[in-house]
Amino acid sequence: MASGVRRLGTLLRERLLDVLRLLDTVPAPRGRERTAAHRLRGWCADRWPHVAWQVLEHGPEGGSLIADHGAGPLLYSHLDTSLDRDGPGTPLVTGDTTPVGPLDVTGDRVTGFGLGVARGPVAAALVAFAEAGAGRLLLAGSGTHRRGGGITGLDAYTGSYPLPRSAIVAKCGPPTLLWHEPGALYLTVRVTGRSGAAMLAESATPPGGVIASAGVVLAELAHWRADYLAADPRTGQTGRACGIGAVSGGWPEKPDLLPARLRVDLYVVAGDPVEPKELAAGLADRLRARCARSALRDCAVEVEAEPVASAAATPADAPVVTAARTAWLDEFGAPPPPLTGWTGSTDGVVLRAHGVDTVRLGPQAGPAADDPRRDALSLTLLTAYARLYRRLLTESPA
Repeated sequence: MASGVRRLGTLLRERLLDVLRLLDTVPAPRGRERTAAHRLRGWCADRWPHVAWQVLEHGPEGGSLIADHGAGPLLYSHLDTSLDRDGPGTPLVTGDTTPVGPLDVTGDRVTGFGLGVARGPVAAALVAFAEAGAGRLLLAGSGTHRRGGGITGLDAYTGSYPLPRSAIVAKCGPPTLLWHEPGALYLTVRVTGRSGAAMLAESATPPGGVIASAGVVLAELAHWRADYLAADPRTGQTGRACGIGAVSGGWPEKPDLLPARLRVDLYVVAGDPVEPKELAAGLADRLRARCARSALRDCAVEVEAEPVASAAATPADAPVVTAARTAWLDEFGAPPPPLTGWTGSTDGVVLRAHGVDTVRLGPQAGPAADDPRRDALSLTLLTAYARLYRRLLTESPA
């Protein structure tokens, strides 16, 4: 019996690696996953011809892989990676312009680009679904947060197919179960004065240009962030987070001109109900008061809010959560540990908004030791989550 279990584990591991190697060869940047979805569909059709694999196209270049075994919950993950390995935005975030290396397997450790964002859980979900013979699969395009992203794979799916009562989100995260996930929004801060010439500092408002006083704005944003986090009520499993993701102003090709506008973009996470417009208005008032006591006193200040999703929770005693607890205990030999203050959000909040009881679980990834742009995962752990997904597809309510 033990040797049979070992052989099954070895086969599952090899199938996971096959999927990961394929995904590593096909870029899937957000909104441009169609090529990857068709490539994966053909690959799956060759290996599991009894399953009707389909590509759901959406937007100009978006695409999702879907399949249906019939009764059972929806197993969800996403095809897109937050960054494009060779895209122009990647070095702006990573500060590294050198090529990213290919997938590497050394012992129990697999390292590669996008493994933690999606590809590790995608491989586990895909193999689990193919073997389960129950439930539905959605590997969605445009599952990562992005401004101006247009229609998402989940939007296209919910507009075309009926949703089940329950869903499992396969996504890297904490070593436990999540049935409560926070919402998120973007804030854009604009401080506008008057442009001028670098050779005539007094020609700009304020003198020297608005960017020269960026420290005033950034310092006040740091104080606001601290107050925002301190007010976190820590409801359920989730918490608050906030970070400045971009600071911009001026024209790099013409630094002899002093720009009129400073722009700061923030990403805000809220596990509790937060009204984006009220948050933006409060921050704007605070920044105006601080700027009035500085060289920026004659500048206009505005803050714009762009909601992404609202926090949402599934009842802790919902059947899919109960089934996940039981499966977790059987797989790992202990109950899932308690968690508070979690600040990562997925399309699970969207599924819950549609009335679908949803539980999220997945392996833990970290940056590769040799290149932080690549993620590292334990194959043993990834295999364990594939078994969990397979069991939940067959044992959870439809």
